[in-house]
Amino acid sequence: MKLLARGVCLLALSAFLFILLKPQHVAHAAPQAGPAYAANGDMLPPNYREWIYLTTGIDMSYNPKATGGGQSMFDNVFVNPEAYRSFVATGTWPDKTVLVLEGRVARSKGSINTRGQFQSEQLMGGFEVHVKDQARFPNKWAFFDFDSPTKNGTLIPEKAPCYSCHQQHAAVDTTFVQFYPTLLPIAREKHTLSAEFAKEDAATQGPSDKVTK
Repeated sequence: MKLLARGVCLLALSAFLFILLKPQHVAHAAPQAGPAYAANGDMLPPNYREWIYLTTGIDMSYNPKATGGGQSMFDNVFVNPEAYRSFVATGTWPDKTVLVLEGRVARSKGSINTRGQFQSEQLMGGFEVHVKDQARFPNKWAFFDFDSPTKNGTLIPEKAPCYSCHQQHAAVDTTFVQFYPTLLPIAREKHTLSAEFAKEDAATQGPSDKVTK
């Protein structure tokens, strides 16, 4: 009887250890794959720092009269991974594409740096989102302005100059792919460049700028 009781105890202990040591499949929240919105139409802040980095510009402006206010700025562009993979395959953007433009204050003094500039921790005016959502916006694309990475973004009205500027000058589907060095060659190869950009490109390229194949 004692041996039987001992055997039952060992069996119960083995079962307990099996359950305790068995790998647990914990459900984790999936990364945000596309745009998400609040009930009032604002956009929820995307976790863009885990997305695909496209490019960085410094002190760029599309306004010839812009002065920059004496403060240099880096602008970084990110895109959600699903949209990036689709662009690489097709040369254009799918529905639910989310592009993020993040501005950061430039610094020249810090640590061992003696020349040039580097990006600081300070965001310059939050960030901006360019989103393609065909079911939500009549013209497919829209812009949202974010004051902070932790606050919802507000829709920029369609009358804002950014809409017409992108429509008139964007290389691919109202986006400035001409400034994304890893994607522009793909758009050329896939023949998805806009006619408007093709004219500008031909007019601004010098002999040394021509793309060789």
